[in-house]
Amino acid sequence: MEERKQKSLSDKILYAVFWLICIFFIASFLFIVIIFTGNMHYTSMLVTGVMVLYLYYLFYLFNFFTTKKRKQWVLGVMGMALVISAITPVKKIYENNIPTVDAELNVWDYQPFMEPLKIATLEEESTFKITEDLPRLDGATALYPLYASFAQAVYPEKTYEPYSSEVMVNTTPDAYNNLIQGKVDMIFVAGPSKGQINHAKRNGMELKLTPIGREAFVFFVHQKNEVDELSLQQIQDIYSGSINNWQDVGGSDDSIRAFQRPEGSGSQTALENLMGEIPLMEAPTEDIVSGMGGIIEEVAQYKNYKNAIGYTFRFYSNEMVKNDQIKLLNINGIAPTIENIRNNQYPIASEFYLVTTNTDNPHVDEFIEWILSPQGQELVEKTGYVPMIE
Repeated sequence: MEERKQKSLSDKILYAVFWLICIFFIASFLFIVIIFTGNMHYTSMLVTGVMVLYLYYLFYLFNFFTTKKRKQWVLGVMGMALVISAITPVKKIYENNIPTVDAELNVWDYQPFMEPLKIATLEEESTFKITEDLPRLDGATALYPLYASFAQAVYPEKTYEPYSSEVMVNTTPDAYNNLIQGKVDMIFVAGPSKGQINHAKRNGMELKLTPIGREAFVFFVHQKNEVDELSLQQIQDIYSGSINNWQDVGGSDDSIRAFQRPEGSGSQTALENLMGEIPLMEAPTEDIVSGMGGIIEEVAQYKNYKNAIGYTFRFYSNEMVKNDQIKLLNINGIAPTIENIRNNQYPIASEFYLVTTNTDNPHVDEFIEWILSPQGQELVEKTGYVPMIE
């Protein structure tokens, strides 16, 4: 009898070790998947779940559940542990479901000669055409529909893929880098940051800026935010960290989550220009997946929290995204409308530019002249921007 008990105990220990090894390998595989997909927030739930399952198996194997009360007590503790471990991933899932301002944008819809056309077109044939040695174009996402319409009017009909053709679209920092490195001839962007000007100088280049239209720099909040307008001073106070509660600017008692954009982007440069000598507060950051599953920290993308504030350019928020979950704020009591940009009433309207440098393309100067002509400026207006000429 004693021998049989010892054998039974040995078998149970053997089973426990076997399943421990199995669970270890399964958990290791799941952990590797979590790392490479960047879902680190699931780690605590994975570890807790594995421990709970294994402990339950051990309790069952060694006949710990001799009474119903004991079993209920153990299951209650395990359930509580699982609930606590699920708090972080559930919060992350909720945050991931909060929309971003640019979540609906698809640049492929704005390609030249792509049916159905989403870009502006001229009613008559363009007075200027280029058939060979096409200037290579690049620029900010918000301006892609505009310079794609220029290409539609001037370039020969063919496929111009957004990331690998003579008519590309990249972020503002990438467009400036491509111009300085000689990969493109012309870029369509907001004005350069100090860093981009210095980058050009270090490469022996001078950036030549040609204003081709006007646009409003806008601030937006959640549609249900009680605040409808801010003064320039209040914006500066928010982004310097002096004001951190909506109650201080006429809203409800809630902290302000002031998002920023990556360094060198057109809208971030616009904010820096607006702040002047006032130092910016530290931007909210988030961990994102890098190459091979590595995690790096980057400026957090705008999420439409009820206490959030962000900024962009008017056309991008109104025309390209059409996000009905946000509202644009009036600044100093003035709404960011086309009319208020045109008559210089809106206080933070500015030019956007066609930027060139040391290019030897023979058509660049003629192309710039055409863009500033009535036909080019007609496309600026039809796209939704304010032209330089009436």
